[in-house]
Amino acid sequence: MKKEIEKQFIRLGRRREIQFQNEQIALRPREYSGHVSSLDGCCSMVYDLIDLETGRVAGELALRLGEGPALFYLGHVGYHVDPPYQGRHYALQACRLALPVFREFGLHSFVITTDDDNWASIRTCERLGCRLESVVEVPGWCRSEFSLSERKRRYIFASFSDESRF
Repeated sequence: MKKEIEKQFIRLGRRREIQFQNEQIALRPREYSGHVSSLDGCCSMVYDLIDLETGRVAGELALRLGEGPALFYLGHVGYHVDPPYQGRHYALQACRLALPVFREFGLHSFVITTDDDNWASIRTCERLGCRLESVVEVPGWCRSEFSLSERKRRYIFASFSDESRF
């Protein structure tokens, strides 16, 4: 049975309407998959990240809600910001806007993985309040299936208690 936030995502996505926003960006639902077999049966929700000043798509935020071997290396959150919009903390803002989704799914923490040399993503994780859990070698099956690098830094977000700072 779908959670209310999933139903809202699907409804708003059909109408191409915004689900979350702040003063600079909005998250508009784009693609929903209820049970992705390659992601260990988890739910996937992909948002367009909209720059409110221009009204243009500036990147995307992908939420993978569940647990399993693939998610250990992929993480629960994936994002990218297109070059013209980089340096504005849009990935950080998008992650903060998506916190209600994790709460509704009953997740008390989530993982973001980054490459060792992706300094922008590392800084995003740190600013979000994540802590570096470990650096792991990605197994061959996962690298080939998801085009991942050989190593990933696993950052854990586990602080829903003090959301006033967001």
